[in-house]
Amino acid sequence: MRSTIELIILATAGLIAGILAGFLGIGGGTVLVPLLVALGYTPVEAVATSSLSIVITAISGSVQNWRMGYLSFNRVIGIGFPAILTAQIGVFLAELVSSRLLLFLFGCLLLLNVYLVEVRQQITAHKKQQEEQQVSDSAISSNQNILFNPVFARILTGGTAGILAGLFGVGGGIIMVPLQIVLLGETIKVAIQTSLGVIIITAISACAGHAIQGNVLWIQGIILGLGGLLGAQISTRFLPKLSDKTVSLMFRIFLVILSVYIFRQAWMQP
Repeated sequence: MRSTIELIILATAGLIAGILAGFLGIGGGTVLVPLLVALGYTPVEAVATSSLSIVITAISGSVQNWRMGYLSFNRVIGIGFPAILTAQIGVFLAELVSSRLLLFLFGCLLLLNVYLVEVRQQITAHKKQQEEQQVSDSAISSNQNILFNPVFARILTGGTAGILAGLFGVGGGIIMVPLQIVLLGETIKVAIQTSLGVIIITAISACAGHAIQGNVLWIQGIILGLGGLLGAQISTRFLPKLSDKTVSLMFRIFLVILSVYIFRQAWMQP
């Protein structure tokens, strides 16, 4: 049986992950996987248990977004459906790769998204300039910024998120948010709110796949999830009040810090 101190650490980490989930549109796995590895669990156990926690956290945040009128079910379903299938591909790959390689790839993913955050900032700024120059409703403005066929863009976004969910134990929001902005022309806040809804689907699919393999630590995952439930309720209430610049800066700092830690953990693996 785990010590009381470890249970407190897990609950606190879940709270922090939930706050980040609501603010940044991620499931929180980027916090939870490194934490679980630091507590002595294997990388594949960390990935699997993180996916269980993310299910609870994402449901909490999405329910709050829905109550506040900030969640579009059409957007969520369009991106989430392909993620159900590809999450199983990620689960399969997680079983094949070594612990060192899994952590190294996770660190590379974090660094890639530091760049993608900068890309989405530039696109968002460009979109605002366009909106200032023309008088049109938000739907028309959004469509003018779509760079690819919307159906293809949603399949690509959801499919990529699903693989990441199964492979790395993240909800997939870490890639869904920038892809929605780049491919679908969404604003950063809409992308975050939609991402959190899709994460419910990706996390359930990934968790089910890992549960079949016997990788999920149920007690730890539930404790993390309950902490995340509270954190997501807090952050989703404050997200609409924050500027896009503030949210993006938080995201980038967060990713850099975690990438350094993950690479260190990968180096220490036998």
